Amino acid sequence: MSKKVLILSGSPRKNGNSSVLCDQFMQGAQEAGHRVEKVNVAEKRIGYCTGCGACQGKGACVQKDDMPEILKQMIAADVIVLATPVYFYTMCAQLKT
Repeated sequence: MSKKVLILSGSPRKNGNSSVLCDQFMQGAQEAGHRVEKVNVAEKRIGYCTGCGACQGKGACVQKDDMPEILKQMIAADVIVLATPVYFYTMCAQLKT
């Protein structure tokens, strides 16, 4: 059974190690018959949470950015793959946001 796979690549470097690993994973998943989408998070405009609480009252974030599109992809996916370089013992800021 084919799965819908979403890869969120946090690498700020276009051809960095994390990006290369994403591409190899994508290739393998496609060869296995799965549908795969890759999102380069560093290329998206995503605002960080300000803790304003508007999402709790309105049910949606007040930020006008690319996150609603990515969130739809995440909800539709059967599998979500997170790939990140490790900076200072944690994931990169692009993926944290």
